[in-house]
Amino acid sequence: MNKSPVARLGASWTWHLLYGLVSIVIGVTAVAWPGPTLVVLAVVLGAQLIATGVFRLVGSASLAETGTARTLTAVLGVVSLLLGLYAIRHVLITVLALGLLLGVYWIVDGFTAVFAAVDRPSLPGRGWNIFIGLLGVLAGLTLLVWPGLSLLTLSFLAGLWLIMLGAMQLGLARRIHGIARAA
Repeated sequence: MNKSPVARLGASWTWHLLYGLVSIVIGVTAVAWPGPTLVVLAVVLGAQLIATGVFRLVGSASLAETGTARTLTAVLGVVSLLLGLYAIRHVLITVLALGLLLGVYWIVDGFTAVFAAVDRPSLPGRGWNIFIGLLGVLAGLTLLVWPGLSLLTLSFLAGLWLIMLGAMQLGLARRIHGIARAA
């Protein structure tokens, strides 16, 4: 395994725990106040995209082997960072284009999760990664095919998505912590 500090951070259970908790808090906030917080939601999702970009870049550095999964994870990290910075810089445009941005992102993120799971048979929770990846693709396609979904519905869906993503990260942190404790 890669022994750089960034690679060790990406393999740390506390990294996954923190990412999961942040995702759940942001998701619960989006579900609890979908109407009054649409502008805040655009900023929060921009921040989430930035956090996800950093998480993906760190994750790509922690993969021991080179290949498709590592490259896709790094590319997704850069795309996520750029989308997040744009969302925060242009909040009103982001509110108007939230469905499109989120739909495209969920499709790319979903395919990345599926390809990473297929590319790495030893990945812990591989079946769940494939499932959540396909769910992300389905959610993204739904937003692109039915753009008439209201922004309130979109904020609710985004909140649910973040809660599920956070729960998966907490489960992964628990598994990694259990493996580290047993070693």
